[in-house]
Amino acid sequence: MESMDIVAQNVEKIEKLFPDCIVKINDKNGKLKKVVNFDKLKQNFSTEILDNKTEHYEFTWVGKNASRIGANTTTNKTLRPCIEESKDWDNTENLYIEGDNLEVLKLLQNSYFNKVKMIYIDPPYNTGKDFIYIDNFSQLKKEYEDAKGTFDEEGNRLFKNTDTNGRFHSDWCSMIYSRLLLARNLLADDGVIFISIDDNEQENLKKICNEIFGEQNFIDQIIWEKVHTRKNSAIYFSSSHEYILCYAKRKRENSKDKIGFKRNLLPRQNTNDYKNPDNDPKGPWKSDPITAHNYYSADYTIKKPNGFIVKKPQDRYWTYSEETINKYIKENRIIWGEGNAMPTVKRYLSEVQNGLVPTTLFFREEVGDTSQAKKDLDAIFSECKGIFEYIKPINLIKRLLFIGTNNNDIILDFFSGSATTAHAIMQLNAEDGGKRKFIMVQLPEETDEKSEVFKAGYKNICEIGKERIRRAGEQIKEEAGLNGQDLDIGFRVLKLDSSNMKDIYYSADKYDQGMLENMQLNTKEDRTDLDLLFGCLVDWGLELDKSYTVKEINGHKVHIYNDGDLVACFEKDLDMKTIDEIAKLQALRVVFCDNGFIDSATKINVAEHFKMIAPDTDIKVI
Repeated sequence: MESMDIVAQNVEKIEKLFPDCIVKINDKNGKLKKVVNFDKLKQNFSTEILDNKTEHYEFTWVGKNASRIGANTTTNKTLRPCIEESKDWDNTENLYIEGDNLEVLKLLQNSYFNKVKMIYIDPPYNTGKDFIYIDNFSQLKKEYEDAKGTFDEEGNRLFKNTDTNGRFHSDWCSMIYSRLLLARNLLADDGVIFISIDDNEQENLKKICNEIFGEQNFIDQIIWEKVHTRKNSAIYFSSSHEYILCYAKRKRENSKDKIGFKRNLLPRQNTNDYKNPDNDPKGPWKSDPITAHNYYSADYTIKKPNGFIVKKPQDRYWTYSEETINKYIKENRIIWGEGNAMPTVKRYLSEVQNGLVPTTLFFREEVGDTSQAKKDLDAIFSECKGIFEYIKPINLIKRLLFIGTNNNDIILDFFSGSATTAHAIMQLNAEDGGKRKFIMVQLPEETDEKSEVFKAGYKNICEIGKERIRRAGEQIKEEAGLNGQDLDIGFRVLKLDSSNMKDIYYSADKYDQGMLENMQLNTKEDRTDLDLLFGCLVDWGLELDKSYTVKEINGHKVHIYNDGDLVACFEKDLDMKTIDEIAKLQALRVVFCDNGFIDSATKINVAEHFKMIAPDTDIKVI
């Protein structure tokens, strides 16, 4: 089982357009594979061929090509369910995935391709001490082996990017580039991505995003006021803000365009300015000026009922056309004022948008700052305060969610850290009755043994994130009361692991009898039925949050996923009677183990029986 082969899919697309540019070669295993003859492909375009000598605008760095190859390379890893660390496993539609996000993003390609409405990430800012990931893009093998670092659960060395590294920026760019390439595939056509960043890599990140998402899909760069205190020890300026880059998967060309990302309005916090002192049948209103600093309409004069002639003030312009003003006069919408006072117009609450257009300035009073973020987390982990130094406030993420999502959307955060995003999603769902679902991805980076959080029992970041979701969810549900009865505060824990299938590296002449006996079972001995089931979900591209049941058929356990999207039976000694009963379920997909049939005749005849009973069922044997 491997992740989606993005390169193979791209080759197929090119083959449809330019079949003459596709050739077949032997891969490293001696199997034929299709590749693109790029020299011939160039000939199908203009006479102006872009080569290495042609000057053109491009953002590049050492390791960029390797990063792209890393993103395109398939993985044979899998996601193993962990029920004991999950919350409300059977009913939740939320996911918490532990493991290197590059590998996880590859595995999610099949199941969530073009399905995620919003991605929010708060990646390492590359400060010289916050960047630790398995993919080392720069070091030689000897340097890599000699480097100080930590190891993951499989013994792989994790690479820590320090400012003493000669390729400090290049390594960070390579890290984020490969992950964003994969992340874009997951975004829906009307999806949006928000990325928090500071000045260390902001300019590089924007160039990378322009390439991956398209410069034309850049929405805006938000400035978030992160602190309220001045740092007088600063050599030059006291930094008060960070950035949030916003890109659409597809930006709408205009407000009438139905395809592409559509932002939501922010809720109005205060409508107290709208009153109805004259019992106007149109309802509450407030007084608005009829002039503005910018040019809107041609020059004209207005005659007041008292005979006074009103002219537009110097350096200002009429907000409305003369025709519109005359219309408002007839509708008694003009408030004339006394003497030579400038008239105003009634702005009715009923005419006002249901919300406010978001601005690119997020003030701390509105969305919180780093101090508030720490208070949010300390309120949950009272036994060990100060768990994280750099975290985002809940209200900041809530605002992004409000702008970028609707009630039933999927939100992905593949640098989930303390799981603030999950916390914010549950909070917003409780407030507006939404059914938003989250997918959190986090590398289980170990906590410092000297830290208070380690002493409190949290050995890695994932343990902190999961516990935060548990505690925050219960608190939110309790505060919501009756409105929180249907609130999903659970999550399924999945952990990145090696393939469920045994590795085969031997030629036929090197097999001995013991090895042959071992190969009777293709799957690894430590894998459960649930492991195999979720491996099939990943392989077949089914969403990982659906319900499933176990049914007994002729003494054999049969797993039925999402009412028949997938039926799996991993048991041995399956006879044709049992096969026929499984076929009668009329599932979309059915999977068996290669060694699960009672004899060779049964295995051979499976396909024929399904053709007769369930011809539309797709069958796979692992």
